Amino acid sequence: MNKVIRIGTRDSELALWQATTVQNALENLGHKTELLPVKSTGDLNLDQPLYEMGITGIFTKTLDVAMLTNKIDIAVHSMKDVPTALPKGIVEAAVLKRATSKDILLHKGLNFLNSKGTIATGSLRRKAQWLNKYPHHAVVDLRGNVNTRMKKLEESDWNGAIFAAAGLERISLTPENSIDLDWMLPAPAQGAMLVVAIQEDEFCRKALQALNHEHSEICVHVEREFLKELEGGCTAPIGALATIEGDMLHFKGALFSLDGSQKVEVERDLPLADASSIGKICAQEVLQNGGAALMQQIKELLN
Repeated sequence: MNKVIRIGTRDSELALWQATTVQNALENLGHKTELLPVKSTGDLNLDQPLYEMGITGIFTKTLDVAMLTNKIDIAVHSMKDVPTALPKGIVEAAVLKRATSKDILLHKGLNFLNSKGTIATGSLRRKAQWLNKYPHHAVVDLRGNVNTRMKKLEESDWNGAIFAAAGLERISLTPENSIDLDWMLPAPAQGAMLVVAIQEDEFCRKALQALNHEHSEICVHVEREFLKELEGGCTAPIGALATIEGDMLHFKGALFSLDGSQKVEVERDLPLADASSIGKICAQEVLQNGGAALMQQIKELLN
């Protein structure tokens, strides 16, 4: 059987870049493919912060429906946008080699850092970590695809805006007036691309196995397990990063209050062979050290 693999994707420049990367990789392996872009609910509504929409997987749901109704065979996502629980019948088929997980600040000069300033981001995680470090700053909401957000920054009186470094690098938009935020914990799975398929579609699942990057898969699963145990998603400021050096895995995770004034963090080094449950163990430690009360406070404030 040599069927055409129908690849679903959001229609932003970054999403299309990611889907085309998967398309090229599959075609290099001898598969026939077709790209089918769609617009997600998260892309259509840019007036509301994500956490106010109250929808898990707002950027992935449209593609999930397209898969389950046999309009597409596989879907390509930024893995940080994917809920930790996939819909019934859909499975992870490949985690591609991860790009940088860093956040970066696009700015109009850095003199504001030690005085008053305004930073833009649509992420509760970025907002909380920024306010934790710069409590004297204001943080405003910023939504839209990468190009839209960059344009909004340019036309505003804000001092800067926070972006995922990988997204800008992938479409060659990283400007000179940017700095790496090495101190900021990324979203779980930030910088990773995930391809999902229908569980019963052995042809597509086998085709995608060749694209899977094992170390990237291990790291993002540890981070997402941490997120799942904390009951995060888009509705809590949670950062996590797992990295592998040799036969060791290093993990750091944290939960922040919405205003950044409180932080509960955890850090571990352990043999790679023992990494399977470390995300859950670290999340339980955070919950026991004040994270459970903090999560309850966050839920009350957002509801």
